Amino acid sequence: MSSERQAGPSPGLLLVLSAPSGAGKTTLAHRFRARHPDAIFSVSATTRAPRGEERDGVDYHFVTAARFGELVAAGELAEWAEVHGQRYGTLRRTVEEALRSGRIALFDIDVQGGALIKAGWPSETATVFVLTPGPAELERRLRGRSIDGDEAIRRRLAAAHAEVARGLASYDYVIVNDELEPTLARLDAIAAYERGRRGGGSSPEAARVAEGCRRGVARMGDWAV
Repeated sequence: MSSERQAGPSPGLLLVLSAPSGAGKTTLAHRFRARHPDAIFSVSATTRAPRGEERDGVDYHFVTAARFGELVAAGELAEWAEVHGQRYGTLRRTVEEALRSGRIALFDIDVQGGALIKAGWPSETATVFVLTPGPAELERRLRGRSIDGDEAIRRRLAAAHAEVARGLASYDYVIVNDELEPTLARLDAIAAYERGRRGGGSSPEAARVAEGCRRGVARMGDWAV
């Protein structure tokens, strides 16, 4: 999509993606990053141990509980939360560097974290909530991954309904991840529009697509919350 007409350097953007587990936001984030050379992932700090082939500094910044506490006390985290007994947080320097250099910082975090980023940098943040076409499709995807038992899937589905309710009540944009390429095109348009309206002009097409994804206007598939 030819979606940007910038009069000067592009302004920095904090692009927050949140979704229930299984909605495909991580795949979407990686594909977005691959086609936007100026986009960077926000690598979260966490107290949990690495899993599988996860690498320190690439997938997460793996730190001790004591070190995480030091980061909190020093104000070095833009947001943080405890999830299933482990703590996760966004390094403030990631935010500041993206805005200073005019890049897109891409956040793959939950609604609680996204709300904190938005509260801290309201003018520079766009929050996007990603949905599956409906709860039935979400359950199908979760079962298709074959990594959870029935009880774990039931917990994930219950958590998903709560997360969807929070996202649809507060996020700027909503996109249904039914097919990857059209969904990615909508995310491209949102990023172009948000940067363009701050930096001197986005294309009418990007504006049209982005406005169609606004919370309260966008379609929500079969979700009823």
